[in-house]
Amino acid sequence: MKNSIKKTGRLMTLGLFALLVFTVPQSALAHCDTLDGPVVTDARTALSQKDITPILKWVSAGDEKVIRAAFAQTLALRQQSPEGKELADMYFFETLVRIHRAGEGAPYTGLKPGVSIDPAIVLTDQALATGSIDKVIEVMTGALAKGIRENFTLAYENQKHANDSVDAGREFVESYVVFTHYVEGLHNLIKADTAHRVKSVATSEGKHGH
Repeated sequence: MKNSIKKTGRLMTLGLFALLVFTVPQSALAHCDTLDGPVVTDARTALSQKDITPILKWVSAGDEKVIRAAFAQTLALRQQSPEGKELADMYFFETLVRIHRAGEGAPYTGLKPGVSIDPAIVLTDQALATGSIDKVIEVMTGALAKGIRENFTLAYENQKHANDSVDAGREFVESYVVFTHYVEGLHNLIKADTAHRVKSVATSEGKHGH
C-alpha cells in the first residue's frame, strides 16, 4: 500500500509538471479574463475617463474598429440608468476580453472573479507595481529548487536498491524518469521562453528599422 501511494504521488507530480510546462502561456493569458485583471482594470479607467486610449493596446489594429464601436455604444448605454450602466460595462468588459484573447489564440470562457488569479501572477503584478522583482525570483527559484531536490532525492535513494529485486529496480526507473523529465521540462521551458524573447526583440527592431 505504501509503495502504491508513493507511486501514485510520483505520477501525479509528473502529470502536474507536464500540465505546468504545456499550459504556462494559457495560464498567463487567463489572468486577463479576471474582473480585476489588467484588461478590465484598463477598461474601467477608459470608461470612467471616456477615453478609449488605455485599452487599445490590448487589441490588434485589425480589431480596433470593433472595440471603438463597442466603447461608444457602452458610453451611450451608461447614461440611461445605474442598472444600464452595470450591464453596459459588463458587456464591454466581455467584448474586450474576448477579442483580446482571440488575438492571442486563447479561448474565451467568461470573466472570472479575481480570486481565480494564480498567486504567481499576483506576484508579477506586484513586482511591476513596486519596481522590484526580488520576491518573484525568491518564490519561483525556491519552488523550482524544492521540486528538483525532492525528485532527485527520491531517485537517488531508489538507485541504491535498484538491483535488490525487480520491483525495486522498477521503482528506481520510475523515479528516475520523473526526475529526468522534470529537469528536462524545466530546461525546455526556459529554452522556449528565450527563443520567444529573441524573436520578439527581432520583430520589434524590424518594425523600428534597426
